[in-house]
Amino acid sequence: MPDFREKYWYKDITEVSNFSELILNSVEKRQDAPAFWVKKERGGEYIPISYNLLKHDIESIGLKLKSMGLLEKHIAVMGSNSYEWIVTYIAVIIGGGVIVPMDKEFNELEVKNLIEAANCSAIFYTSDQHDKIEKIEDISVRVVMNHYNDRTDINVPIADTITKGELKYTTSHGGEIYAWKTLVSEGEALAAEDNTFFDITTDPDSMSILLFTSGTTGAPKGVMISQTNILSSITDTCRIANIHNTDRHLSLLPIHHTYECTFGMMLLLYRGASIAFFEGLKYITTNMKEIHNTVLISVPLVNEMIYKKIWKSAEKSGKTELLKKMIRRNNRLKAMGIDMSRIFFRQIHKELGGKLRLVITGAAAISPNVFRGFEDLGITVLQGYGLTECSPLVSGTPQNSKERYKKAGSVGVTVYSGEVRIDDKDENGIGEIWYKGPNVMMGYYNMPEETEKIIVDGWFDTGDRGFIDKDGWLYLTGRSKNIILTKTGKNIYPEEIEELINSHSYVSECMVYESKSTDDSVVAIQILPDFEELKENLGEIPSIEEQQRMFKEIVNDINMTMPSYKRIKSVVVRQEDFIRTTTRKIKRLDNIAQIEGFLS
Repeated sequence: MPDFREKYWYKDITEVSNFSELILNSVEKRQDAPAFWVKKERGGEYIPISYNLLKHDIESIGLKLKSMGLLEKHIAVMGSNSYEWIVTYIAVIIGGGVIVPMDKEFNELEVKNLIEAANCSAIFYTSDQHDKIEKIEDISVRVVMNHYNDRTDINVPIADTITKGELKYTTSHGGEIYAWKTLVSEGEALAAEDNTFFDITTDPDSMSILLFTSGTTGAPKGVMISQTNILSSITDTCRIANIHNTDRHLSLLPIHHTYECTFGMMLLLYRGASIAFFEGLKYITTNMKEIHNTVLISVPLVNEMIYKKIWKSAEKSGKTELLKKMIRRNNRLKAMGIDMSRIFFRQIHKELGGKLRLVITGAAAISPNVFRGFEDLGITVLQGYGLTECSPLVSGTPQNSKERYKKAGSVGVTVYSGEVRIDDKDENGIGEIWYKGPNVMMGYYNMPEETEKIIVDGWFDTGDRGFIDKDGWLYLTGRSKNIILTKTGKNIYPEEIEELINSHSYVSECMVYESKSTDDSVVAIQILPDFEELKENLGEIPSIEEQQRMFKEIVNDINMTMPSYKRIKSVVVRQEDFIRTTTRKIKRLDNIAQIEGFLS
């Protein structure tokens, strides 16, 4: 019996066995076409870096690492999203080493501990991390990378761009720190004598990447990932999403996360497309207008922020009803095969750079209303589901599907090369999600017992719960660890309630959990108000006491729509943002611990 998913797949897939082939294939096809867009200074113009220059710099860094005896070592990379970061990442992997991406938000002690745990011989970091890294004495080779690039012309030897003070830095304790440009310059000289770096033979099934999970519920673990793992996720994504070589992506998620690194970087390079780096959250729309990106790989928080701004702008100009009318009219025309989105919503598209056609969202569930809202405006949204341990893709919304709009609450169909099963189903068909595929990690670094707990006969325990509908589409209901079990044996899924509360315009975000601060466990909620919305509608931000009263009323209204066992008994209104991961996920345990002592 043929696989029901077959009708969705794009077929234009080039199989590659390692990162070297990926880069060389794209260089051969794209040559002087842009691979990256960088700025020499903040607020400057975007300047292209060609595929030829990308290959040249990967080779130069790789050959210099070889001369330093570092090719097959564990090497950390840390800092802001940058061209230098991804060149280092690729060079280490092609050379047969293990790259260890680190969260730039780590403090000095965390960096020191992870360098030791990962057995790193060197660390590369962007210049904005210098004050933190230069104090660490436990690593012999440190390389500082410029945050903004000044190397865009392959015909100009990098040695000509280096000033004397940039050749090498000295730490406060007398150690040496290399400049990234210096390594490239010296690697260029080596390349003149040896151009065989891309011929190095590596085992694509061995560990190439050691990723420490940020985790929203526990301590980080070292996830061992191979080139095969990453490449299978890339090709699976290309079967779902139509990415082509004319696409431009604006990179805004932390690059050390496998979500951004795999899809925001390596996927685009595999397709011969190009990547630009944003300058911060408040500059997103500015950078979109500058680069005219066609693709945005993002998270729900950012997507929802953009969508909310669209409607706020319409409200301020008195055009809310007109916009609703145009959406209804356009949807009727689309039903007849006529799409007038780019004409009807020309101004909205202009504010988003004028070229945006595809939003890929992941890391958390996007509101179905926001999903459909972008689709209404003529921007395709694809929602993916995955985990670091799956490199990271498990399922995704097929772009080539008529059901996409109707099934906006789904995380799509299982990827081409993988399988999903649902274990221990309840009466509603909801159960534990297990996944099997070539992108499942090799295991946790130096933690064989933890690995055995979570991978059984090749099947990975995602820790998530959900169900598969009659058409084979996967729906998530929440994390197993987050489920609240009542005394009567009822299961409460916090995410279900959170979606209801988050739909209120005064709520920026919320978190539902089981409070054990009293003698009896109760369903509790922490709410972060949308202070901007409150001020705009009420003229001022209410007092904390008034906020507490308002949000209790909002919660009580929603309580009346739910069974009694699901009703929220304790409401906490936050005045500061949630403690989050760098992909903006709420860290549940940390936020519960922060508040529990203050519950009345």
